[in-house]
Amino acid sequence: MTALLRNKVVVITGVGPGLGTTLARRCAQEGADLVLAARSAPRLEEVAKTITDMGRRAVTVPTDITVDTDVAELAQSALAAYGKVDALVNNAFTYPSMKPFADTTYAHIRDSIELTVLGALRTTQAFTPALAESKGSIVNLSSMVIRHSDPIYGPYKLAKTALLAMSQSLSSELGCSGIRVNSVAPGYIWGQVLQAYFDQQAHESGLSVDAVYAAAAANSDLKRLVTEDEVASAILFLISDMASAITGQTLDVNCGEYKA
Repeated sequence: MTALLRNKVVVITGVGPGLGTTLARRCAQEGADLVLAARSAPRLEEVAKTITDMGRRAVTVPTDITVDTDVAELAQSALAAYGKVDALVNNAFTYPSMKPFADTTYAHIRDSIELTVLGALRTTQAFTPALAESKGSIVNLSSMVIRHSDPIYGPYKLAKTALLAMSQSLSSELGCSGIRVNSVAPGYIWGQVLQAYFDQQAHESGLSVDAVYAAAAANSDLKRLVTEDEVASAILFLISDMASAITGQTLDVNCGEYKA
């Protein structure tokens, strides 16, 4: 253990089977105690057991970040358990429509913005007093879609670009309270979730999974996709004291596929 986050309390939303779980594990390895939030209570308990087996504490709070009362309960539970919060990672995710705007319903677009943007704003507002007291930090999970325009990613780009704009404004708004706000914009993240998607693509196209992977990685400088651990490392850096002078920034983690 390098203890990059020794005795810090980190809140993570969207703790699902992918990045959220990996990030929770990495935070614990670096000495943090966790507050884990997601809609699935069984999933949270599974991740919490992993954290406690590592010798760190984990509080689980089933939370729908689109619901005001759920978010208020999340903040109250975190402070009741630990008395402080040092970092908030807004990681909640909804699958994009993967269709052009013309083929995406307004309901789908509204739901995406409600979760991705307004959900992150709810949690930010709920934890602002605690983060101001700890001079803490916020990291919002963006996406590589903010760097390009692809017809099938229009609705997703709309939500993630709005999240980025909000993050930059919050950096200016909360900086006087000592709170840092940054974003991480990953490319395709190789892990359990993406592998299942590539398996489906391979089945539908008649190609091998390796061929699907190679095609996805072809435009990156490193000719590979980032891993969940690599994205988690970027987040760990931004919420740690090593990034104490960094705020209002976006850290791209995409193996060189797009340049900011």
